[in-house]
Amino acid sequence: MITSVSNQQIKNIVKLQKSSKSRREQQVFLVEGIRMFQEIPESRLVKAYVTEEWVEQLPTAWEEGRQYEIITNGVLKEISDTQTPQGVLAVVRQQTYQREELLGEVGADGERSRGNGTSPCVLVLENLQDPGNLGTILRTAEGAGVTGIMMSRDTVDIYNSKVVRATMGAIFRIPFRYEASISDGVDWLKNQGIRCYAAHLDGTCFYDYDFRESCCFLIGNEGNGLTDGLAAQADRFLRIPMKGKVESLNAAAAATVLMYETLRQRL
Repeated sequence: MITSVSNQQIKNIVKLQKSSKSRREQQVFLVEGIRMFQEIPESRLVKAYVTEEWVEQLPTAWEEGRQYEIITNGVLKEISDTQTPQGVLAVVRQQTYQREELLGEVGADGERSRGNGTSPCVLVLENLQDPGNLGTILRTAEGAGVTGIMMSRDTVDIYNSKVVRATMGAIFRIPFRYEASISDGVDWLKNQGIRCYAAHLDGTCFYDYDFRESCCFLIGNEGNGLTDGLAAQADRFLRIPMKGKVESLNAAAAATVLMYETLRQRL
């Protein structure tokens, strides 16, 4: 049993909790809580850190083939990113996706096994900074059948603990990748025959568009929206109509509206 935060494993977990650079270098991230722990693909679990009380509640079969270490409640509280730890924290391997995987998985019959139809639907996120927004977008993307998410390299780290929690497990199922040049990434999508729509205040109402064919939505920074350069790469500008004095929705809400309109049209 680990009883001290001076333990080298615990020191490393603290480092992983605080530093995206450390997570990137070690190619791992942290998962906390019972619900999220149950979502971890077994092949990606590196090691679990659990309290005695938590282990006692589980069947003996849980121990088979899993690397775990028992820690005290005090140690867990020190390394947890939550106010009320649930008895388990895990180190998990990161996943790397290729651009092609953002377009969905195609079977031998030509049908896509993931997504809201046979046509890809991709989100392109530029410089999102709020962890809750990014996590919500991933969770909603899974529900709406989005095939993948492309992000600029200055977008918040997807393996930030707050992002991971907000995804509610979608981080293990939705393909995503950071692009060194988001402009090159959008060019690649367009070369695959995907029509790109920019969420933009100068656009026309999104109800006027047909999203049943392959499409992607460009979503910009929470405060500043899309940069002019990336917006210029869009085939069309679209706008979500607003009542009252509200000028725009936040990034996660705007993305949700567009994703579910696409799903509605494809059902």
